[in-house]
Amino acid sequence: MQPRRSLIFTPGVRPEMYPKALRTGADIVTIDLEDAIAPGDKDTARERTLALFVDPPATGGVEPIVRVNSLRSPEGLKDILAILATETPPPAIMLPKVTSPEEVLWADDLLTGVHAAIRFHVIIETCDGLDRAYEIARASDRIDSLLFGAADMAAELRVPLQWEPLLYARSRVVHAAARAMIDVIDVPWLDLDDMDGMEREAKAAAALGFTGKGAIHPKQIPALNRCFGADPDAVAQAKRVIGAFEANPDGLLVVDGKLIEKPVLRSMYRLVALAERAAEQGEAK
Repeated sequence: MQPRRSLIFTPGVRPEMYPKALRTGADIVTIDLEDAIAPGDKDTARERTLALFVDPPATGGVEPIVRVNSLRSPEGLKDILAILATETPPPAIMLPKVTSPEEVLWADDLLTGVHAAIRFHVIIETCDGLDRAYEIARASDRIDSLLFGAADMAAELRVPLQWEPLLYARSRVVHAAARAMIDVIDVPWLDLDDMDGMEREAKAAAALGFTGKGAIHPKQIPALNRCFGADPDAVAQAKRVIGAFEANPDGLLVVDGKLIEKPVLRSMYRLVALAERAAEQGEAK
C-alpha cells in the first residue's frame, strides 16, 4: 500500500528543487518535463531530470514520478527514448493527455526488459480519454493511478473550471479507477489565497472517491494529507471489525449491531494498511 494523499510538482529544469520537494510532506513528488518546461528548455530538463536517478537521494518513503510529454508529441517520444537509453530509469512515469488504451500499451511494450519495473500514472484530461477511461485504467498492470486534469478537460468541454460543470467528468474518472482497483488523484487547487476553498474541494473530492489531490505549493500539503488521510476513529472501528472477522472468519459478521459484508471488509483492510503505511512514512520524513 502506497499512500497517495498529496502530490507536488517540481520542474525538471531545476534539479536542486527536487530534494526540497521530497521534504514537503507530500506523498508523491513529480518531476515535470511537460507543462512546467518552456519548449526551448525541454532537452535540458530531460537531461537534468534523468541525471537525478543515477545516484538518487533518499526519498523517505516519498514516491518519485517523472511526468513526460504526451506520447503523441515529438518531445514525448524523446522522453521515452531517453528513458530507454538510461540504465537508471525513474521508478515511475506520468503519462499526460492519454486518449486511448493503445497509448498505454505502446509504452508498456516499449519499456520491457530492464525497464519492466517502471510504474505508470495516467492523466485523463481530454474528451477522448474520458470516453475510454475504463479501458485506459485497465490497459496495463503497471498503472498505479489515474489523475484528473481539470484545466484541459474544462477547455475541451467548453465549461468553466469549476466543481459543478466538471462533476460528471470527475465521477467517470473515479469510477474507472475504482473498477481497476487503482488510486485516483484530483487536480490541484490553484488559488493559494483561498485555503478554505481548497479544503472544501478536497473534502468533496474525497467524498466522491478520490484518494488524493495535487498541490501547487507546500503550504497546501498538510491540509490535503488530513482530508485524504484515515480518520483515527474510522481506523479504530476498522480494526475492531477486522479483529471480529479474523476471530470468526466463517460466521455472520455483526459489529456494534451492524451487519458487515465482505466488500466493506476489504475496504477496512485497505484503510488500516494505508493508515499504517502513512504513519511509517511520517516517521521516515
